[in-house]
Amino acid sequence: MRMVLGYDGAAYSGWARQPNVIGVQQLVEEALETLIRRRVRVVVAGRTDAGVHARRQVVHFDLTQDEFDALPRRAPLAPGPALVRRINGILGRQDGAVWVHEAQVAPEGFDARFSALARRYSYRIADGLERWDPLTRHLTTWHRSALNVEAMNAEAQSVLGRHDFLSYCKPRPDATTIRTLQEFTFERGEDGLIVAHLKADAFCHNMVRALIGAAMMVGDGREEPGFVASRLQAMVRDSKTKLSHPRALVLEQVYYPDDDQLAARAAQTRAKREHDDVESMPAAEDQQG
Repeated sequence: MRMVLGYDGAAYSGWARQPNVIGVQQLVEEALETLIRRRVRVVVAGRTDAGVHARRQVVHFDLTQDEFDALPRRAPLAPGPALVRRINGILGRQDGAVWVHEAQVAPEGFDARFSALARRYSYRIADGLERWDPLTRHLTTWHRSALNVEAMNAEAQSVLGRHDFLSYCKPRPDATTIRTLQEFTFERGEDGLIVAHLKADAFCHNMVRALIGAAMMVGDGREEPGFVASRLQAMVRDSKTKLSHPRALVLEQVYYPDDDQLAARAAQTRAKREHDDVESMPAAEDQQG
């Protein structure tokens, strides 16, 4: 099954299941367990941190044919729409903080994570006290001084392409930090707020917030032009790595190829990640020294 959902990340401690806190994954899997009457594991397109929102997150999970056929019960609905109605009836008890938009049988070879071509995020900034609005504080980061959008766009353009984003990532064990950043822009809307847009084949942990944080440091004059690119080349994560606040970050969309290319894309992504992991390891002499 392929399922698309959105959630208000302010209510939860990120996507992933964790001890002693509530993640969105736990709520979704518990809702499915209530419906299917067994534990159902979901695979997500991209895990989000605590406080980060999602508009069109994608997951996949497996059902037996009997479980699928039983979804409508006595309702005059196809199994997919029946699943949406029933799971939202359960999730709605959380005041709508998690909501399923659609569910359907996944095409052959579909993998929510590895079949994806790209992910797109947005980030809203209110720069200057006159733009601070307490009614939108859970979706917008507040910055005291004005930001130079033109300067931030120049910084953003300097790191487009395929790079090792180690300086902007919190590395996970045995995982590569090589990514292809396809889009990175800032624009000021008619409401005066600045919205950043980022798109990449994938994002590693903290990458979006670290890139935005670095660009904002140039935008308010704390750092000189060229700072974002120089940090990328330095290949170091230190006290100069500043993360923007998670509350303004939204996973907007996940992109997939045509159905007949899904399996090939998943195989290609796995192979590329394995290659990048090996490629980014230090040489044998360095390991010994």
